[in-house]
Amino acid sequence: MMRPFLKAGLLLIAGGMAALPAHATDAAKAWVPVEPTHREQKVKLVEPHLHLAKAEIGRAKPRVALTFDACMGAVDERILQTLVKERVPATIFVTARWLRKNQPSVALFLANPDLFEIENHGENHIPAIDVAVPVYGIPSAGSPEAVAREVGKGAEAMIAAGLPAPRWFRGATAKYDASSIDEIRKMGYRIAGYSLNGDEGSLLGTAAADKRIAAARDGDVVISHINQPTHAAGEGVASAILKLKARGVEFVRLSDVATDGDYDTTAARPGLF
Repeated sequence: MMRPFLKAGLLLIAGGMAALPAHATDAAKAWVPVEPTHREQKVKLVEPHLHLAKAEIGRAKPRVALTFDACMGAVDERILQTLVKERVPATIFVTARWLRKNQPSVALFLANPDLFEIENHGENHIPAIDVAVPVYGIPSAGSPEAVAREVGKGAEAMIAAGLPAPRWFRGATAKYDASSIDEIRKMGYRIAGYSLNGDEGSLLGTAAADKRIAAARDGDVVISHINQPTHAAGEGVASAILKLKARGVEFVRLSDVATDGDYDTTAARPGLF
C-alpha cells in the first residue's frame, strides 16, 4: 500500500533504476522525474482515516475491522488460512493484477461469503490522484480520466472474476487529493481509510506487526497486506489475529457496520449509499 513504495522512491533517488526491488511496480521502474506544473506544486495529498462509527463501539465485546490489501503478486497463506480456520471476517481489497494470478484464492473467497468481503483496490495499483505527482516514487494516475479508469477497470475485473460489485475503494498508497476523492465518490464508492497501520506496507518484522495489531482498540480499522508471503510481517499479522480473538474481539467487515471517515470519504451523499 505505501511503505514499500517509499523504499522504492528512495532507491530511485539514491541508486537509479537498477536498484529497484523486485516488488516495485512497472510504473515505478519507468518513472522519470519531470518539472512539476503549478497545480502539481500546489496539490495537497491526504491519507484519510477510518473508524467504526460511535454507534458500533462501546459494546460488551470490542469491535475491530480487519482490512487487507492484495496489491499484486501472490497470497500470504499464513494470513488467509488463519482467517478461514478461525472463522474471522475480513475486508480484502484486490487489484485486477492480483486477481489474474490468484484464482484459487478467489475461489476460496467465493466459497466463504460469510467471511470475506472483497472490495476494489484498482486495476494496476496506481495512486488514484488526478494530477501527475509521484507518491513514494510511484507516478499517480495523473488525470480525472485515468482515475476513473483505475477505479472502473478494477471493478470490472472483480465482476468478471465472479465477485460481487464493489462498494468500497482503496487506492494504491491510500493517498488522494480533494478532487479525486470527489470523483471516486461520484462513481458510487466509499473510500476506505484506516486507523491502524498494521504492517507498514508489509515491511515490519514479525514481532513488530504482531505487537501493533494485537494492540488494536475498539473501533479500529486495521490495514495490513495479504500479498507478501515471503515477508516476515505476515507471520506477525496471523499471530495477532489469534491474540485479538483470544481477547474476545468481535471482527466486522466494513459493509456490515456504520463507519466514520474524514475528508468526505464515507459521508452519505444524495443518490449514493
